[in-house]
Amino acid sequence: MENKKMIIIGVPAGLVVLVLALFLVLRGIGSGGKIPQSISLSFWGTYDSSVAFRDAISAYEKTYPNIHIEYRQLLPNEYEDSLIQAFAANSGPDIWMMHNTWLLKHWDKILQLPQTAAKGEKKPLFTYKQFQEQFVDVTDKDLTFNQEIYGLPLYTDNLALFYNKDMFNTAGIANPPRTWDDFNTDVERLTLKDERGNIIRSGAAIGTAQNINRSTDILSMIMIQHGTIMTDDEAKTATFADQVEGVSVGEKSLQYYTDFAQPIKGERYTWNESQHYSIDAFAEGNAAMMFNYSHNISILRGKSGRLNFGVAPAPQPAGASINVSYANYWAATVSKQSQYSYEAWRFLTYLTSNQGAKFYLKATGRPSARRDLLELQQSDPDLGVFANQSLTARSWYQPDSKAVETIFAQAINDVNYGKATPREAIQTAQSKVNVLFAKIR
Repeated sequence: MENKKMIIIGVPAGLVVLVLALFLVLRGIGSGGKIPQSISLSFWGTYDSSVAFRDAISAYEKTYPNIHIEYRQLLPNEYEDSLIQAFAANSGPDIWMMHNTWLLKHWDKILQLPQTAAKGEKKPLFTYKQFQEQFVDVTDKDLTFNQEIYGLPLYTDNLALFYNKDMFNTAGIANPPRTWDDFNTDVERLTLKDERGNIIRSGAAIGTAQNINRSTDILSMIMIQHGTIMTDDEAKTATFADQVEGVSVGEKSLQYYTDFAQPIKGERYTWNESQHYSIDAFAEGNAAMMFNYSHNISILRGKSGRLNFGVAPAPQPAGASINVSYANYWAATVSKQSQYSYEAWRFLTYLTSNQGAKFYLKATGRPSARRDLLELQQSDPDLGVFANQSLTARSWYQPDSKAVETIFAQAINDVNYGKATPREAIQTAQSKVNVLFAKIR
């Protein structure tokens, strides 16, 4: 009886072992002949909390249970330095978020997305052709080079015009300005000054550097809109001070921008350094217009629930055939130091896919970088303007975005303080940026 009981009990136990062994073998065959090992991918970002990626990561880990992705959020003012230090110590993340202007500066830290099929796979993870088909044009300019993909975008943001509806209505202005000529007229009608010429209410936050949020982005947008060629074709030299068809468009753009902070410009004078920071001034009702990105919609509502404002496309030069705004966004990339670069890129192709991006966009409320999802956002009351502008937004290759921002701000200040003419200031800025380019060649 005891022997028979042992046989009866032993048979099911053997079957269990056999089934488990067969399962592991089949699973190994399905993953290139090897049993998948447990892999942990570190993921660093700055402006997004873990909530932004939680649902996408959860869904991905269910499909690939051997993959674990740990996201870490760092403070914006510490993020880039922390990355550089971590990579120098060979302890950087597998995946990290890079600003759309960082490619030239951090080229040596990125392992581009492989354009050939991995061993045991029938096709590449994601091709350059697919990139062009699925994402808006500006991302191709910012994140690829020579048809190699260095980052995948989750969203794109761009500059739009925020305007105070109540002030426009009171001034009898039915619609926000479509052209810069309209903008000039509206600024003059909306600006209030006392008998001594002091600004009581600004028509628009424009003209200075330090007290305007993303002032240098606004200047770059105006330059690009008016035909300034920011760099040569190979992005090795700055050219924004050079003439285009005999016109110094970069110089004229700087002159136009700073005119709004010049008391001698009379009716156009609308802003100076004594004004509150642009976002605060607009929220307080002390500025009728400002330029900014989509994430400031929620910031403004948090500052003033009663503020009656609208968002319109950025003004364009009269007769412009394409509406151009300025792009500013972050994209995900993979470190050269990653031991699991293929798995990291495979996760990013999911994260930026239609399904994965929906999780992220729902959590963050940002404008999509994907063309198919932009179609869903174009009718959104908050994101519609930004979604439409994403299709034609522009940017430019920068050797060091922080340094370029400082250089452009100095050019604005030099003109406003009378230290340089617009021509001198823009030429000095170009020389300084070319020093930065020389360092990365």
